[in-house]
Amino acid sequence: MTTTTAGTFTVRGGGTRPLAGTGTLLRFALRRGRMTMPLWIGVTGLLVLSLPGSLKSVYATPAERADVARQMLTNSSLRATYGPVFSDSLGGLTAWRIGGFAGVLAAVMSLIIVVRHTRDEEESGRQELVSAAMVGRRAPLTAALLAALVANGALALLVAAGLAGQGGAGALALGLTVGGVGMVFATMAALVAQFTESARLAKGLTGALLGAAFVLRAAGDAASDDGSSVLTWISPIGWLENIRAFANERWWVLALFVAAIAAQGAAAYALAGRRDVGMSFLPSRPGPATGRLGAAGALAWRLQRGAVLGWSLGFLAAGGAFGGITKGAADLVGDNARTREIIERMGGQSGITDAFLAAMVNMLGLVAALYIVSSVLRLHAEETSQRAEPLLAAVGRLRWAGGHLVIAFGGAVLIMLLGGLGLGLGHGSDLGPILGACLVQVPAVWTLGGLAVLLYGLSSRLAPGAWAAAGLALLLGWIGPALDLPQVVLGLSPFGHVSKLPGGTMAWAPVLLLTGIATGLTAAGLVSLRRRDLRT
Repeated sequence: MTTTTAGTFTVRGGGTRPLAGTGTLLRFALRRGRMTMPLWIGVTGLLVLSLPGSLKSVYATPAERADVARQMLTNSSLRATYGPVFSDSLGGLTAWRIGGFAGVLAAVMSLIIVVRHTRDEEESGRQELVSAAMVGRRAPLTAALLAALVANGALALLVAAGLAGQGGAGALALGLTVGGVGMVFATMAALVAQFTESARLAKGLTGALLGAAFVLRAAGDAASDDGSSVLTWISPIGWLENIRAFANERWWVLALFVAAIAAQGAAAYALAGRRDVGMSFLPSRPGPATGRLGAAGALAWRLQRGAVLGWSLGFLAAGGAFGGITKGAADLVGDNARTREIIERMGGQSGITDAFLAAMVNMLGLVAALYIVSSVLRLHAEETSQRAEPLLAAVGRLRWAGGHLVIAFGGAVLIMLLGGLGLGLGHGSDLGPILGACLVQVPAVWTLGGLAVLLYGLSSRLAPGAWAAAGLALLLGWIGPALDLPQVVLGLSPFGHVSKLPGGTMAWAPVLLLTGIATGLTAAGLVSLRRRDLRT
């Protein structure tokens, strides 16, 4: 019996069996995710479970719900966003409105879990240390997939139990398919991780495949009002809608999830057994690097340019999609006073089209907050991987951090402008007011970025807390108006204080105040970073 200590846990190996040590690695993975996994599950589950009550308040009568279902037959832009409606019951409308987005959140959660416990461990060198304990070759991959299975199983159970009052069979179908989408992308991430030596690239490639799946589903649903398009069936997100939860469920669609999970998992296992730890089937390109890297800012740009490009293209495409949806806003609202009230709470009381545009601009800002947090926390990743320490022997901490922060804060401006450009082109309206509205959101985005700098500057262990702040802002901005939360609660988010443009009245005081808060938080974070010890 061999005992080896790695980090803060102990692995006891009992041989060279392929799965030796899986149980210990699984327990360690669950312990590492004891904060983030419940947060992902809770937020996603809350989004799903809050919908029936919100929809009931908006569409109070069966006639109103039936009218919404009929509108989807002719409104291709809304079908592209949400998919077709198969039932006008509260359960059916919940599956239509949030099912696809819940599947996307489950997929993102799953790919993060799998890459974190496979390629990230290899990249940091910890996996090589753990392997010295006679851990089986396939144990790390198995533990990572089992951790994703536990998370998706808990999410599926939460959705099924929470929606059981709308219909047991439909709730079970929706829960299983949301978890199924998560496991499809968990095994996809496991497969992609075999081809790249970088955990960041593995996440990016899997995220790009997720984006492609969403685009295929959207294109298919825009062309067909019953989910029968070939493009829809190519996408796992399309499988989720085609199980038709709460509408004569097609249980055989679950076989597609099982087949995809089994095929991708088998391929990942086969490839994992044919390479060395830390290696990949597509090795990194050897140096020397091209271009100039004579400054800390140039290195930061080299490290983050791929993410900036990806976010930029994503915002341009999302803006175009939101602009197309806005064309059908008036048809969607119709004479429903409650729907009009919710949209006006999100986008202001300046006419339904301007209110809808303002709501879409606000949504772009909420998502941009996720970008700036991820970009700022690249500092955290560089420190914890110990790549920052040798660099800081030649470069001051402020110069090193400043290079990344310029990209984080400047990149937020860039992607908001591109999102506004797509929104204006998609809607066919004047670009000036929309681009101005997008810039008004930037101080709120910067405020959350400044909070991320402060938390990281105080301690690298506090840095992940910035995700909780960004998630809270997203939650309040997305479902807060639908839940009719009081303004004092919505004001907990910096986005609750910016002007609702276009169409509304511009207020400069909140813009200046938020900019000042963001500056102060960033400055305090940099001062704290300069004084504290680096994590080793």
